[in-house]
Amino acid sequence: MLGACLAATPAAAGWFTSHASDALAHVNGQYVLNRPLADFDDSVFVWTDGGRARPRVVDLGQLARTLTPYDVVFYGEIHDHAGMHLEELRLLRALYEHDPRLVLSLEQFERDVQGVLDDYLADRIGETTLTAKARAWNNYAAAYRPLLVFAKAHHLPVIAAEAPDWTIACIGRRGAQILGEFTPQERSWVAAELHAGPGPYRDRYMEFFKGSASHGGGTAATPEAAQTAQHSFEAQAARDDTMAESIERAVRDYPGRKILHITGSFHAAGFLGTVERLRLRAPALELAVIEPVEVENPNAPAFAADRLGEASALQLVYPTPENFVDGEDMSAWLAKMAQKHAADACKYVPAAPVKPPG
Repeated sequence: MLGACLAATPAAAGWFTSHASDALAHVNGQYVLNRPLADFDDSVFVWTDGGRARPRVVDLGQLARTLTPYDVVFYGEIHDHAGMHLEELRLLRALYEHDPRLVLSLEQFERDVQGVLDDYLADRIGETTLTAKARAWNNYAAAYRPLLVFAKAHHLPVIAAEAPDWTIACIGRRGAQILGEFTPQERSWVAAELHAGPGPYRDRYMEFFKGSASHGGGTAATPEAAQTAQHSFEAQAARDDTMAESIERAVRDYPGRKILHITGSFHAAGFLGTVERLRLRAPALELAVIEPVEVENPNAPAFAADRLGEASALQLVYPTPENFVDGEDMSAWLAKMAQKHAADACKYVPAAPVKPPG
């Protein structure tokens, strides 16, 4: 069916043309691109204005100009998608060329290492010290180094927006009430106000949690499992609220500057997560979201029409390889993820007692 609509003439298929030869057609509840994605680094941006505008393909220059009125741009990424990281750098460059008053905000660095990040940007330490002391992610060199190098070269502030991972582990183990046991400094590394009540974001997270062994899910429906799920959501909310609070502070600290926040796509999809929590703190801000769509078939890229409301702009990207194929034994990986989740370090949660032999 997709092949047939790709062969149709623009008038017959209803192409929505924007620039050069890239165009979309609306066919049977899907939007279909008129060309394949060439390779893993190839992607296409589609401006939707959160479902309010007729979708149109835009290039980076057009996207940067369209983002002019927005105070904060959330770039939701797939953390291990190399093609997306390349586009993040290109967008940062395009935004800078359009207006150099920028701040870069990163989920990938945590609040307690802001001083280390500042020292690196000010040439007081080198990159080896940065990666060690700031606990850089394993894919830092390929994914986030280019962003920091650009920011450093152009004297852009960079915000370490996330809560320390160990604090999130504590909340995941005991719930948000454990924050009362933190020292004042430790407490300052997590948002002062958390939003972990019912709503669309909690519903979305719980659906994800059910099948996620790496987050402690996938267990039977029991009162204990329900408590585990709620604690996990409170930990997720702590991530989102902390990033939102960090961004709101940056808005005040750097008035008149646009903020580009790089984060995992789940934290911004549907204008939920960090986005809705920033709106609660600063409702006057204009916020835009870029959301990735891994197309099923890169030779005939398409996405469902119901995705239009998920973001201001969708980014059609080449699909990442499957972690497992049908019938492959996943038990060792699932056990490893469950063990990792159980072993998350939290100094405020006693280690499980060692059972005596026999």
